[in-house]
Amino acid sequence: MKALVFERHLPRFAASRLASSLAGSGHGVGVGPLELLEVDPPQLPEAGWVRLQPRLAGICGSDLATLDGRSSRYFEAIVSFPFTPGHEIVADVAGGETDPRRVVVEPVLGCDARGIAPRCGACAAGHKGSCGNLTFGRLRAGLQTGYCADTGGGWAGSLVAHPSQLWDVPAAMTDEEAVMVEPTACAVHAACSAGVASGASVVVLGAGTLGLCTIAALRAFSLPGKLVAVAKYEDQRRLAAELGADQVVPPDEIRRAARRVASTMAISVLGDGAGRIQRLAGGVEAVFDCVGSASSLEDSLAIVRPGGDIVLVGMPGAVRVDLAPLWQREVRLQGAYAYGTEERPEGPRPTFELAMELVASAGLGRLVSATYPLERYEEAIAHAAEAGRRGAVKIAFDMRRAERTGRDGGTPRRAGAPPQADRARS
Repeated sequence: MKALVFERHLPRFAASRLASSLAGSGHGVGVGPLELLEVDPPQLPEAGWVRLQPRLAGICGSDLATLDGRSSRYFEAIVSFPFTPGHEIVADVAGGETDPRRVVVEPVLGCDARGIAPRCGACAAGHKGSCGNLTFGRLRAGLQTGYCADTGGGWAGSLVAHPSQLWDVPAAMTDEEAVMVEPTACAVHAACSAGVASGASVVVLGAGTLGLCTIAALRAFSLPGKLVAVAKYEDQRRLAAELGADQVVPPDEIRRAARRVASTMAISVLGDGAGRIQRLAGGVEAVFDCVGSASSLEDSLAIVRPGGDIVLVGMPGAVRVDLAPLWQREVRLQGAYAYGTEERPEGPRPTFELAMELVASAGLGRLVSATYPLERYEEAIAHAAEAGRRGAVKIAFDMRRAERTGRDGGTPRRAGAPPQADRARS
């Protein structure tokens, strides 16, 4: 089968990092450790596991960071090489010709998938994203499908999965909607775990896939009084407003916008003739940082109120940030990774179940802007890296048999899809 394979190759890794630094994200893949190869399908680890044939597999920010050589070295101990990327997956269960089954994959490789009993405390409580056994059990190291040498990933013709990872896709849900379930689950987990008080003022930094899904999740699962979003590009601004943002501003306006929302004073840099705001005296109750960069963390610390919350939704790397305001203002910094079980008024609910409902109700399938065959992976990754500038959001690999050529070289959505999702322009 064909698969995109990421090898442990330090010279190529360094070349990719240099190329992406000089030419921008996504431009180092041609010299990096990712190659399209003919490989044997991964073996079923043991009885009960199933083989999947991907239909669509998304490209996310963590994938781009890995391909650019910019992911944190923290992850080195919890991945195994060579691996096939791809953890945002809608697939068919192989061998189901008489009773076809279409599924999405919950990619965390926790205790159930690893055959570990008794399960760790996190998995037993339904929080498999916090599993402590990511390097043990029947599988080699791998925090998720797509980062484990034994399971394969979605950027291939086939992979294997444990039954505990599979969620059946409703017949009425399109493949484009289904491939959005995993990133939406990340946003749902962030919105549900942050405990935003009713009527609170909230800022969402970033309006890529994760930021837009977080806006939708906050509107669906909490009751913010005022939700301000930060977006660089026109299409992002439009989608952020459609999905529930009360106000959308460019990055250089967020400190002034937060000051107005919080009705507080600004503390400016002394001697700065432009009156640049260093931070606010008060601030908003919560900031959801869907970027994870040094500058986004600096903005978060500048606009959150004393005793407020910063939820780190976007995957960070090694960043250098002055944490004095975190300490002096007693701000809480919370990570929001993956998914599991969320506490809701009606009782505990699986994150993926909530995500499927949100994808359908908010029409998040429209965020899939273009798809590409595996053979054109360099174009696909470049498109994903420049998605915002090019009027796109989610880019995915398409392993379906039907070949359709759309705008910008990508495969268009099927007939009847919302028109704004088709705009994958250069």
